[in-house]
Amino acid sequence: MNKLADINLAPEGGFKGFGALGLEEGQSAPAVFTKFISSVIGLMTIIAIIWFVLLMIMGAIGIISSGGDKAALESAKKRITTGILGFVVVIAAIFIVQLIGKLIGIPNILDLPVLLEGIQQ
Repeated sequence: MNKLADINLAPEGGFKGFGALGLEEGQSAPAVFTKFISSVIGLMTIIAIIWFVLLMIMGAIGIISSGGDKAALESAKKRITTGILGFVVVIAAIFIVQLIGKLIGIPNILDLPVLLEGIQQ
């Protein structure tokens, strides 16, 4: 008589993760880490750009709809200034990290696969 615990429920190839981090190709841990970090940085950059565009649109609508109200006009101008400043900070961060990498002797600090390969050696 078969008991429920005797039934093998595992798939033929075993259990694997889903998506890019599932290691279907047998990737090494540094390769998975590189993909993960690149994806996170890309996602954060896209979110920053979308936030910048939204602040610009909300600021423009605020200026148009202020109707002579000095406080509303000033609030809309601050929103636009905040958006521009945030965008400049995001873009400047890339150059600052590259500069710091050159100053401390790591020229490939933004090229994560090359950086990890150098660390492993």
